[in-house]
Amino acid sequence: MTTRPQGETSLERYDYIVVGGGSAGCVTAGRLVREFGATVLLLEAGPADANRLIDMPAGFVKLLFRPSPFVTVYESEPQPSLDGRSVAIMQGTVLGGGSSVNAMTYTRGVPADYARWNEAAGGAGWDWNSLLPYFRKQEGNQRLNDGAHGVDGPLKVSDAHHPICDASRAFLLTLQTLGVNYTSDINGGIQEGVGLVQSTTYKGRRCSAARAFIDPIRRDSRLTLKCNVAATRLLFEGSRAVGIEYVERNGPGPTRAYANNEVVLTAGAYGTPKLLMLSGIGAAEQLGKLGIETRVDLPGVGQNMQDHCSVSLVARTNGAYGYFGEDRGPRMAINGLQYLLFGSGPVASTSSEVMAFVRTSDAGEEPNLQLYCAPVMVPTPLLMPPPAHGLTLIANHVTPLSRGRMRLRSADPAARPIIEPNYCADPRDLAALIDGIRYLRGVVEAAPMSRMIDRVLGPDPSIESDAELSAYCKATAATNFHPVGSCRMGLDSDPLAVLTPQLKVRGVTGLRVFDASMMPSIISANTNAPVMAVADRAVDLMMTGAA
Repeated sequence: MTTRPQGETSLERYDYIVVGGGSAGCVTAGRLVREFGATVLLLEAGPADANRLIDMPAGFVKLLFRPSPFVTVYESEPQPSLDGRSVAIMQGTVLGGGSSVNAMTYTRGVPADYARWNEAAGGAGWDWNSLLPYFRKQEGNQRLNDGAHGVDGPLKVSDAHHPICDASRAFLLTLQTLGVNYTSDINGGIQEGVGLVQSTTYKGRRCSAARAFIDPIRRDSRLTLKCNVAATRLLFEGSRAVGIEYVERNGPGPTRAYANNEVVLTAGAYGTPKLLMLSGIGAAEQLGKLGIETRVDLPGVGQNMQDHCSVSLVARTNGAYGYFGEDRGPRMAINGLQYLLFGSGPVASTSSEVMAFVRTSDAGEEPNLQLYCAPVMVPTPLLMPPPAHGLTLIANHVTPLSRGRMRLRSADPAARPIIEPNYCADPRDLAALIDGIRYLRGVVEAAPMSRMIDRVLGPDPSIESDAELSAYCKATAATNFHPVGSCRMGLDSDPLAVLTPQLKVRGVTGLRVFDASMMPSIISANTNAPVMAVADRAVDLMMTGAA
């Protein structure tokens, strides 16, 4: 078992241990050190964020879609709901986590998202109005200053690269042609409409959670930051979590560290439930099959997984309206020089410059599709576009009803978990993606975008029936990189609730979870900003001794 040996003396002792240096971990460690004067050990499985591509907004393409030490690629099990296809799911493994490698989109969702959380938590303060002060406190918005936005926070938020490229501008105008209202703020509580993307960037540079919350304390002696370490199991004294065992890459062997107060897990929707299960907290039947002694029988660990799933339309254009070719030859040199001298140009663009939230015919009161325009042709499992000018329109389903799960492959901490996202298992999710493809077709057929399109390459325009489009969606559906919910919070009456409304792990003391795995249901937008707000409020709950 993981109980500390009698009489053991450890030089590694801290007030708090935070496991996972992603967005939630950076917020948590930053506040504990800066505001509460605590000694904190922050463990990150990946390397430090010392790479120039991380700071360059356009660099995320090379970080996320090419082999990189900063990204872990999980391969799902073959999914029956996708006709047996496996799906690759990338997650940031670097200080700052996803906020260091993502497309920097800053969104919050809508009040209805948080009303569902608050209901699941029995009215314990997880509604929109309760979280809004944390969004505002963190935010240093460069354009918006009102009751929904803050301007003095460390997390810098600005409009995406300006001037936007011609393809993005056509997307913005065409959606208005189709009757979608222009909105200047999708984060004020009403998401529906089309507008310029706000991103976690500042003066042409990414503002990750590490930049915002860890940089100010990097030299503080109360913070001990260790990168390239893998947490292998939790340490207990009786029913209390008292520390963590971890292994450093190329290190001598397991090391143990102890917390005077609490251990906080912020390892993400895959890492957190994996560590709990390795430590004997999970479904007893599954743990027993792997030879892991059960400490707490919590069948909800690894269940309730949700993610956003997207499909795309790829088109070749009749001119240079986007960013194809801007990263090679003379154009690369010119763009690089412009960025170095002025912090502007294509290198300062997040590529996703315009975004829309729309409702299909069968949607409820809130938008169910998030639309993007990528000003280049992006490959799909069915299409490798030619090296030419083009664009990709993406329809992301933000209100999925399908639920997946993850579990341990073995008791070996180095083994990848078994991941079953279960995309489109609920037929209503597949119907929404089909609606998304039809919506995107309407966009490229309307002016002014129609005047740019030379040919739609995928899906083939001859594919029209629901059955054909269903097959296309199953063959191409991809993650939007937002896995959540694998350790959901809830009331005692919820048999799958892993956490209390105060984010304490049930059945043990001294152990909490502050990351995306706590979400009872996924929000209808990108999840990075909500994760940081959750961690911020969770620190308050912990430090005020909320029951």
